[in-house]
Amino acid sequence: MYRIGIDLGGTNIAAGIVNENYEIVCKTSVPTGAERSSEAIAQDMADLCHAVCAQAGIPESEIASVGIASPGIANHDDGVIEYSCNLPFRKFPICAFIKERFPAPFVFVENDANAAAWGEAIAGAARGTHNSVMITLGTGVGGGIIIDDKVYSGFNYAGAELGHIVIVAGGAPCGCGRKGCWEAYSSATALIRMTQEKIDECAAAGRETVMTELVEKKGKVSGRTAFDGMRLGDAAAKEVVDTYLSYLACGLINIINIFQPEVLSIGGGVSNEGDSLVEALLPMIRAEVYGQGIVKATRICIAELKNDAGILGGATLGVKG
Repeated sequence: MYRIGIDLGGTNIAAGIVNENYEIVCKTSVPTGAERSSEAIAQDMADLCHAVCAQAGIPESEIASVGIASPGIANHDDGVIEYSCNLPFRKFPICAFIKERFPAPFVFVENDANAAAWGEAIAGAARGTHNSVMITLGTGVGGGIIIDDKVYSGFNYAGAELGHIVIVAGGAPCGCGRKGCWEAYSSATALIRMTQEKIDECAAAGRETVMTELVEKKGKVSGRTAFDGMRLGDAAAKEVVDTYLSYLACGLINIINIFQPEVLSIGGGVSNEGDSLVEALLPMIRAEVYGQGIVKATRICIAELKNDAGILGGATLGVKG
């Protein structure tokens, strides 16, 4: 039995066929063309289902389900993308649209971060658990929550926006319109901002930092600049990393205190720092998390599905926990 997962992104649409062992046996993608109509984009998604089956040599009759990981508010009960801020979908019946054009018995849709969290629960870092949380540290801070083997998304399907809890009252402005959101301090975007601010501060004070050389070599400031500088022994880079980690830990502690998940996994670009990221965070988290030393501790780890989280998350939407 095979399932198709579709990762609907602002830049590309990727589709993959996933087998019973949760392995991607074939995948392909096309540019999203986000300036186009919702119908045109959805038609490409249906076409990708046909294309990936043909590419893999798998009969379409062997596809048990199609699952779509979509940005924005996805009504998984009615199969509707209610709203996506960077795509034209507004109350669009995506599941019915795909079923009319591809012969899968079931078509599912879920918010992309929720789908990724579900994928981690079924086939990734949180497999075997019943309650877990996944966060993604990329352009923003995304989140997905699994409670008793079910995706939690609130009564209106817009829940689990974990990046928009405030950790600094009146702090840095966030794209959502609030100030001091966790996203404004713990996303890769925030890390890049903090790194640039430190480089500028060093330049103004006549203080040397290896980060300047790293930026000149790469041609830009990235989410790796401060971490790379820290590993080279640069004090200014370590200051950036320490500040960033303190904000990240603050948000993680809040999430653990609210949900007490069995596993909290970290994905997104910043997670490429690997186990060293977790090792740096653990002392800060253990020092402040509620019930430390008394209740069972949440396991904190790096998410496993990486760039395939959308495809695997989408494909596993039809799987029971």
